[in-house]
This record gives sequence, structure tokens and C-alpha cells, in this order.
Amino acid sequence: MALSENARRHTRDDVARTALRLLDDVGLPDLTMRRLAAALDVQPSALYHHFPNKQALLAELADRIVAGLPAVSSSGGWAADVRASASSLRDSLLAYRDGAEVVSSTLSMGLGADAALDRLAVAMAGGGFDEATTRQAATALLHFVLGHVSHEQQRLQYDSLGVTVEGGPDASAAAFAFGVDLLVEGLRARVGVAG
Repeated sequence: MALSENARRHTRDDVARTALRLLDDVGLPDLTMRRLAAALDVQPSALYHHFPNKQALLAELADRIVAGLPAVSSSGGWAADVRASASSLRDSLLAYRDGAEVVSSTLSMGLGADAALDRLAVAMAGGGFDEATTRQAATALLHFVLGHVSHEQQRLQYDSLGVTVEGGPDASAAAFAFGVDLLVEGLRARVGVAG
């Protein structure tokens, strides 16, 4: 009876917030349902009342990681909006340990984190591209952002272990900006738009 009462005290939000905290503390490989249940002082089976499986939990975490993305506000130029949206997504992913891996795996399974692609597509649409070009360009940019941030987060983990790695956050930020510019300018040249 006590277990059942304890399980009812936790909401879906409690479980997700605790899982995000654990993600930061232990990383994705060690974020297990058993560890999460222990942190909430419930049996692992109690978690399945809120999430049918770990993939569903990770989809919720991915949605929360990208949920904080600000809406695109027109700066007067689509390219600037795309750069700002990509940078905002990078910041959101970097805010959580293994954030890029969580979002990437969720997207690859089609389980969530659609807000990331949608925000990039909204910014990209400001260039006046047709719908197919807008979606393809936003998808390419999303893949770049996820890959770059995943690389950055791996470097941060190595740094925390005392492994010496050339370059630092400034080098990563500069490389990120270069990559986004390359995609934006390549699209501009291919389609021949201004902005």
C-alpha cells in the first residue's frame, strides 16, 4: 500500500524533472529506469504509470530540452533569423549533459523533439523558399547542429576527465558559426535569394 501511495505522489512532471536532473548528474548511458525510480523512492514499475518505456521518457526529455527555444522574431533578414535559431538550439542542447544525443535519438525514432526542426523551418521560410526546400534546408541545418553539439559535449566530457583537447569553447563556437554560415550562404547561392 505504501508503494502505491508513494507512486501516486509523483506526477509525470516530477518524473521528467527528476530524469533531467539525473541526465545532468550521470549522463545518458547511466540514466536508467532503476536509477530514476531510486531517486524518486519508488519501484521501477511505478514509473510505467507515467511513461510506458524508456524511449517515451527520453522523448519527453527531448521535448523539454528543445521547448525553451524562443520563437523566431524577424530581424529583417531570413539569414540572421536562421543563424539566431541555430544558435538558440545549440544553447538549449548544451544546457543538458548529453542533450544532443537525447534529441538526436528521439528524432531518429520519430518520437518527439519536433519543435527543433519546426523552429529552424520557420526561420528558413523567411527566405521565401518553397516548402520542400525550406524543410530540406532546415533538416540539413538540424543535423549539423545536432552533430556539432554532440561533438562539443564529448569534448566537454573529456575535459571533465582531465583529457587535454586542443581548442576550447571559443573554438567550438567559431566552428559552429562557420558551419551555419556555410549552410546559409550555400542555400542563398543555390536558390539566389537576398537577405
